[in-house]
This record gives sequence, structure tokens and C-alpha cells, in this order.
Amino acid sequence: MTEETLRVKSLTGVEMTLPIAGPGTRSYAFLTDWMIRLLGALVWLLLAVLLRLAPGIAGRPVAHTVLVAGIILALVTYFLYEPVLEILTKGCTPGLRTAEARIVTLDGMTPGLRALIIRNVFRLIDCLPAFYVVGMITCMLTPRRVRLGDIAAGTVIVRTDAHASGSLDRLVARSRTTRLSVEALALVHELLERWDALEEAARAPLARALLTKLEAAPADPGSEADTAALRARLEALLVDEPRIGR
Repeated sequence: MTEETLRVKSLTGVEMTLPIAGPGTRSYAFLTDWMIRLLGALVWLLLAVLLRLAPGIAGRPVAHTVLVAGIILALVTYFLYEPVLEILTKGCTPGLRTAEARIVTLDGMTPGLRALIIRNVFRLIDCLPAFYVVGMITCMLTPRRVRLGDIAAGTVIVRTDAHASGSLDRLVARSRTTRLSVEALALVHELLERWDALEEAARAPLARALLTKLEAAPADPGSEADTAALRARLEALLVDEPRIGR
């Protein structure tokens, strides 16, 4: 059986093929996340019960308040676990990470806040009538193995190997200490990864175009003629704070 793939133009113009996660991978990721959020909810309930029975609290009016608070925290943990974590991790919950998969847009980029919110709102339909029957049927029938939430949000779940996932995680972490977006950092990272494989004549134009896009400071014509200097400037973008908007 031919594996479903997502073909996208990479940031340097080279077409990339991303393997699409099938129902099995998605189910494994979902069950992992479900167990985590269920355990989290049960922990809140257990703490509430123990506090309610604790000496000094048992039998007092505050005991009822403690129990209600535990129930509310358990419900919040259970129902908001996936939407909140998808937003915080930019499309890679612990379950998806364990399954070596992540959520991307149809052009292979990290999904934005709007897409992730839409994707999670549609869970209300995908989970009908129970146990994600609608979502699972949709995943099996659609070419990209997506549920209704993915169709509405323009997202898809792709598989990632450990190296690619680790590289992306590092870029996400680095984006928090720089004014460059994850996509911009990925652009620089990809060009540097392919640097030695590119023909000499192709390196300078690609590097100049990228630096012009990411740097507000005027380029030094003398430095641009030297591919080694161009590479050094690209590497500096991954380490130093970029001079955007100056």
C-alpha cells in the first residue's frame, strides 16, 4: 500500500515530502494524551478528597468548597488539556511527541493560534457519538487522513523522526530568545544544512535573498561576494539577536 505523503515547497525552494500519520499513529497519540489528562484529572480529585477528610477541614463548610474546587480543576484539566498544550507546544503534545508526529499546516509550517483553536472547536463534532467515531471515520476516508477539525483548520498530522523532531524543538526554544519566528529560524537552519550540498553558484544568491529578507541593516557588497562571510552571517542569526526593525 502506498504511503500517503504531504508534498510542500521547502523554505529554500526544494520540494519536501512529509509522511502523513495514519489512523494508527493518531490513535496512539490520542490514547497517550488521554491517559495523561485522565491521570491529571484524577490527581485533582484525589487531592480534593484527601483535603476534605483532613483533620481541621472535615466537617467544616470549607470542606465542600475544597471538593467543588477539586472537581472544577479536574474538569478543566480534562477538557482543556489538548487545546492548551497544542497552543503552548505549537502542535506537538506529549502524545504526538511520543508517537513521533506533529501538527503542521498544509504548507508544512507550524500552525498558528487561529488554526489550533478551530481544530479544537471541531472536536465537539469529531468526538460524536462517542469515542471519536466521526473523527476516526473521516481519518480513514480522507486522502490526508484528517478529521473534520483538520479540514476546517487546514492542518494535517505528519510523522517525524527523532532527529527532525529534536531539531525543530531546538528551533522553537531558540525562537523564545530571539525576534525571529520559528519559520524564519527554520529557513536559516535549512539553508545551512544544505550548504555543502548546494552548488557554489547557488549558495550566494540564496544567502543574499535570505539575509535581505531577515535583516533590516543594509548589506555589505564586499561581504556578499564572499560565501564564507555570507555563511557566517547566517550562522550568527541562529546565535545572536537579529537586528530586525533597526
